[in-house]
Amino acid sequence: MSSELEPRPGVAAPRRPLRALSRLGGATVLAGALVVGASASAVAAPAAPVGASAASSTTADAATRPPRTTHGPCAYTETPDEPAARPVPLPPDPRRTPARGSIRVTLKTNHGPIGLTLDRSAAPCTVQSFLHLVGKRFYDRTPCHRLTAYPTLSVLQCGDPSGTGEGGPGYRYRDELPTDLPPAPTDPTGERRVYARGVLAMANAGPDTNGSQFFLVYANSALRPNYTIFGEVDAAGLATLDRIAAGGVAPTAEDPAPVDGAPALPVTIRQAVRAHHHH
Repeated sequence: MSSELEPRPGVAAPRRPLRALSRLGGATVLAGALVVGASASAVAAPAAPVGASAASSTTADAATRPPRTTHGPCAYTETPDEPAARPVPLPPDPRRTPARGSIRVTLKTNHGPIGLTLDRSAAPCTVQSFLHLVGKRFYDRTPCHRLTAYPTLSVLQCGDPSGTGEGGPGYRYRDELPTDLPPAPTDPTGERRVYARGVLAMANAGPDTNGSQFFLVYANSALRPNYTIFGEVDAAGLATLDRIAAGGVAPTAEDPAPVDGAPALPVTIRQAVRAHHHH
């Protein structure tokens, strides 16, 4: 976990600082990743020496070819050091990224539906990637591996098929950060902003490391504005989130009453479905 008081959604992995942001900020590596990790994921993370796997794969990759990057404005870029948790191609990247309108996606979970409205204008490259992953069934039959229940960070983190908090789609892309969030009243420094109840945002492991992990905010949370917001959760989805959050975080041998870790009520996205409206 990072030394910060609050967990941060991130894609961080326990021993790889790059993915630390993946965790929302669990007690170990989790804290490093606001939304990408939790103690549960930290435990599940590979125990390789720091940098060992990255160094070896980087060396091997250098001998073959540089990572591929799409040619459009979103520049989705392969991450050979962090291969896909489930095989998926790079997203389409047209010369003009669709930047208007909203799209409905439903996460059909074992606790009920979580309806999402994606906002293309807020984060066009993020929405394009998310819809690509939905269409490729990347999110089907995947767990939501992390629940946080801090007074200032209340989120459910999903989007890693491996369930460790370390996994992603094998590519990364740039941030599309919010600029108009109100200051968090709980933060006297003024650095944190309010990520309001119902917000849908990307977890990451640092600047421009978005992949597939995302978080759903079930109570107003105070975070640095370092996480791309790309949509919102509907009323039925918030009711589902409230049921999951009410179950609390699964206790562990080290922490009988954790506030960051695997949900006590295991959460599975059985299917992610895009709504196609007929005009």
